[in-house]
Amino acid sequence: MQIQHHGAVNGVTGSCHQLHIDQNNSVLIDCGLFQGKEQEQALDQAPNKNQSTTDELLSINFDISTVCALIVTHCHIDHVGRIPYLLAAGFKGPIYAINATAALLSLVIEDALKVGVTRNKSIISACLKRLKSQLIPLDYKQWQKIELNQSVHPDSVSSVFPEPVEGKKVKIKFQPAGHILGSAYVEIDIKNTLNKKDKHRVVFSGDLGAPYAPLLPAPKSPYRADTLVIESTYGDKNHQSRKSRTNNLQKIIEKAVADNGVVLIPAFSIGRTQELLYELEQIIHRKASSSMWQNIDIIIDSPMAVKFTDKYQDFKNLWDAEAKRKIRSARHPLSFEQLYTVNSHQEHIQTVAYIAKRNKPAIIIAASGMCSGGRIVNYLKQFLTDKTADVLFIGYQAQGTLGRDIQKYGSITNKGSPKKTGYVFIDGERMNIHAGVHTISSYSAHADQSGLINFVKRMRHKPQHIKIVHGDENAKARLAEKYQQLLPSAKIEVAK
Repeated sequence: MQIQHHGAVNGVTGSCHQLHIDQNNSVLIDCGLFQGKEQEQALDQAPNKNQSTTDELLSINFDISTVCALIVTHCHIDHVGRIPYLLAAGFKGPIYAINATAALLSLVIEDALKVGVTRNKSIISACLKRLKSQLIPLDYKQWQKIELNQSVHPDSVSSVFPEPVEGKKVKIKFQPAGHILGSAYVEIDIKNTLNKKDKHRVVFSGDLGAPYAPLLPAPKSPYRADTLVIESTYGDKNHQSRKSRTNNLQKIIEKAVADNGVVLIPAFSIGRTQELLYELEQIIHRKASSSMWQNIDIIIDSPMAVKFTDKYQDFKNLWDAEAKRKIRSARHPLSFEQLYTVNSHQEHIQTVAYIAKRNKPAIIIAASGMCSGGRIVNYLKQFLTDKTADVLFIGYQAQGTLGRDIQKYGSITNKGSPKKTGYVFIDGERMNIHAGVHTISSYSAHADQSGLINFVKRMRHKPQHIKIVHGDENAKARLAEKYQQLLPSAKIEVAK
């Protein structure tokens, strides 16, 4: 058994891991897009790096002849965005995902194709038809046998397995990861049918959710892992408590709208938007006597976020106990009176112009979460230079993205020095940052350092080999140190 990493090694995007079972068989865990600075790094490492094109970046530049299945942990674009290219490269095997992920996946892939590849309806339709034909929805905690290839590929992965290996049996099981709707970590059991004592369990974490997050239950550790491949997005940080972050959100918004300004919140369409709506509804419910909170408009300007919010409501059975109690008490955490949605592009343009002219506060939630495209960019162009506006980041901003730049250079403006004003470039135009810039990192849908350590600590049979992926260098290094202290005899490895 060997593991190759085709993404999420030098950062947090492009997740794609290949577990080689024997000479003839392997499985892929996720197949995601690179974003921000990691796009440039992926191009530099591509075999044909002189042709620095999008196609080169997105193409599947590794051997897939032994891949007998794709396992999808969740449907964020950095975990699924290269699936159309995997299909184009000739992959015809099953694609396993939790039923809620399967329901969301077509929406995500369709949007990715329209934004980054083509708007040709026949091409998009053909790709989605192919995707659906290979997609196999599963329930949590259900073992699924993986059918292995019998034919030999003598030229495939010979450097990984020089000699043929026979008699393997593989099954997988999804467990709730608490990251977004349908997210899962996956347990992979590999057994030698010729020797019952020869067995190995590999766990891929996908993206683990934070404990006590709204809507979804926190992930529970597996009983056992021999090898663990785990994310490390916040491997060097701990989040605020949920109560603290809700109070922080309330204070930032109340201060921000005191001058009738707008609050711009770049948010991922899946997960972050729904958690934010849940928290805002809770504040509005608690502040029933506050005229400001009872009259502020909350606008979702993202057709994708609206579709995903509908899906969240379709899968209420996956919500946690607290959210289910609210439904029973006739509250609607994701659909309340002050919530407005913007659908068409024309409505979006009109909304930007309308908000700019009116003298009434508003909260705008728009994609993309890292400001790397989408409707949030038009709001930033309009309001980033406005002193009455505020930008609130509630999620991780990858290196090289506009969101990270606004965080970094907005801090210069926030220091209040009249001689220093931060700025960024948007579509080639310099924009001075006069808006307030705030970050609440505890709204991340990722587990923090304590959560990642507890995930291992609470296993009954702990791994003797841990590979750390999906994090910046410092985050991976700090988490590796913590794991080595926890498991002195284990092999702790930062994936490269």
